[in-house]
Amino acid sequence: EVERLEAMSELTAAPEAREAAATRPRGGFAFDLCARDAKLGKAMVEGGGWLPSALKTGTTIAGVVFEGGVVLGADTRATGGTEVADKNCSKIHYLSNNIYCCGAGTAADTEKTTEMISSQLELHRLNTGTQPRVVTAVTLLKRMLFRYQGHVSAALVLGGCDVSGPHLYHIYPHGSTSKLPYVTMGSGSLAAMAMFEAGWKDTMNEAEAIDLVKEGILAGIFNDLGSGSNVDITVIRMDGTATVMRGFEQPNDASTLRTAYPRPQAVNVPLGATAVLETRVEKISDLVTIEPAPEPMAI
Repeated sequence: EVERLEAMSELTAAPEAREAAATRPRGGFAFDLCARDAKLGKAMVEGGGWLPSALKTGTTIAGVVFEGGVVLGADTRATGGTEVADKNCSKIHYLSNNIYCCGAGTAADTEKTTEMISSQLELHRLNTGTQPRVVTAVTLLKRMLFRYQGHVSAALVLGGCDVSGPHLYHIYPHGSTSKLPYVTMGSGSLAAMAMFEAGWKDTMNEAEAIDLVKEGILAGIFNDLGSGSNVDITVIRMDGTATVMRGFEQPNDASTLRTAYPRPQAVNVPLGATAVLETRVEKISDLVTIEPAPEPMAI
């Protein structure tokens, strides 16, 4: 171990490394240290070490039960591999008027899974004439996910209120479920759980619950590469109302920075800069033959 550290210190203390670091440009992209970094990585691997790798995908979703209902929260970053595919996607899905669900995992799986269960809950409501219970939604979700043995990548935090009170569940992709007073899921769940365990208490009001969920999601945003952008909050109350707050907190708002950056004049192309060579207008009615439709058949 000592020899490996000495070899690394020799590489970083070499005159060419110091000269490259001193003369590298400030601002923009610089690739002059790529050879040095490759040498460092090779020396670490040959010495029995390892290079840390960044998390590539993830989400932070969470929920808390308070005295009068449930608060759900989620970040808004969607990733495709190592790229950010969407900075403001919605991860809190509607199931019914009294039940909402946060989704982590594959975006298409969470979207379609919650859409299908929402449709079944609406049919259940129309058939029975009563408000669906939270445990009904949980049972439908866990049966569907268990049927696919985890191949549907949907990790869910489900919360809602019914005649028996507020309820909060987390549902794993294999179909297992747990009912808890506060839950977190996703790759940023450890950071969010740290905030929950430090700040949760039995008797919380709505404002305290919202603030705790917000702090938990922010912890995931700033400590997990797969989580980012904004904080979305949804509150489901025992009085039958629900409030969806998109962009409740925007810690990464870049509008001030972008307005302060002077855009090059070459980028601002004025209107009319492209010459119009020819203009031709054709009436569609002259190209289509309209025929009277036959009488509809009686059923």
